[in-house]
Amino acid sequence: MEGFMLTILNVTFRLFYFPYQIVGASVVRGNNSNIKFAEVKRFIQLVVNVTVFDLVTTTTGVHCLTSRTDHRARACLQCDRSIRMMHEDFILSAPTLQDQLNLQSIRDQAYVTYIETSQERKGLIDPTTLYRAKTEYQSEFDRFLKTKLTGSVTFEAIQIMEKGRKILEKHLDAFIPSELCPNICGLLIRRVMDCVSCRYKVYICPSPTGQQDCGEYPVQAEEGGQALLNCFLPWHRLLLGRPEYHYSWVPGASDIDKMNESDFSVLIVTEDSSIVLNQLRLDEEGTYRCSLQAQNGTIFYQATFPLTVIPSPHQTHWPLVTLPSLPHGDSYSPFQPTGALLVPLITVVTALTLTASVGLAVVLRVMMNQQRTATELRRRRKEENGTENMTEMNSPAESAMSFLEITWK
Repeated sequence: MEGFMLTILNVTFRLFYFPYQIVGASVVRGNNSNIKFAEVKRFIQLVVNVTVFDLVTTTTGVHCLTSRTDHRARACLQCDRSIRMMHEDFILSAPTLQDQLNLQSIRDQAYVTYIETSQERKGLIDPTTLYRAKTEYQSEFDRFLKTKLTGSVTFEAIQIMEKGRKILEKHLDAFIPSELCPNICGLLIRRVMDCVSCRYKVYICPSPTGQQDCGEYPVQAEEGGQALLNCFLPWHRLLLGRPEYHYSWVPGASDIDKMNESDFSVLIVTEDSSIVLNQLRLDEEGTYRCSLQAQNGTIFYQATFPLTVIPSPHQTHWPLVTLPSLPHGDSYSPFQPTGALLVPLITVVTALTLTASVGLAVVLRVMMNQQRTATELRRRRKEENGTENMTEMNSPAESAMSFLEITWK
């Protein structure tokens, strides 16, 4: 291994504290022969150049590091445009073109590690988890930009990119086990983002129990009171489309296991997850069922509510009194109208109606005449008052004219 040269690309700075010196585009082995080649490769990947390197042997026996660029799609964090723009701005802020190239290589390798981290955890993420990871990483990146660098810009960039990977890993570890498929029963069809393609896709979470029936929830209420039937579970909000809650029931107490679909009568179909039964009666006791369904009839969730109505001790239940019916053909009953009674009755009603109409017309005519007379009197009074005022105004004027005539003479 003495005197061999390791060729790499895009390396322009020198590491004085490492047994290998990087000169120009070459890595030359130093005096320490105990350092293994794998350690050189690992260090170069993490610190010098983040391109993936492979060890190859040429025909002349020279060991070389060749680059293998990975052009896979963006990972979860880079599915967000604000993160990508933040990285681009950081790269363009580097003072020299070579520094920009080095930062771009660091970013590309960070994207590769983000993809690997997400693929180890199903490669899926939901918008809420992505938002949490994004905001935390942006906060860390802003703190990094405001902090005075103590080392090389490339080393500091590697640190902050690695912190982004750890943030993504933390949020995915919290999302995948418990939040990806939170349905402990029932069928969940939801939308998630593919961390490799950065596109949304449909993800199916089958029922862990193998069926959509999620059990029974007994309900008790007093007569005259109310009963709440709540069918909602938090994971219902994640369902695609606009599913509806179908409420149906079977009156009376009966064995649920022996019920058929035809036994249930539809009560209501609504987008609301709960219904309230008010002013309960004893005959409303029975088995109520809630079924969350898609528009095409797919059942996502189903629950049963056996309702027990407790008789109220403060209410007295009077028996219904049924009047005896009259004998058939009883012609003497006053409640059985005959033709001889209907004709005089209609005649009297018609005469009363005509009399009332004529009387109403006479009254209206008298009222109109009185109104017209009162209006005429008011008009005459106004005219008389106006004449008297004009006479009073003319008297002073005539006196003044007479005085002027006497003076002239």
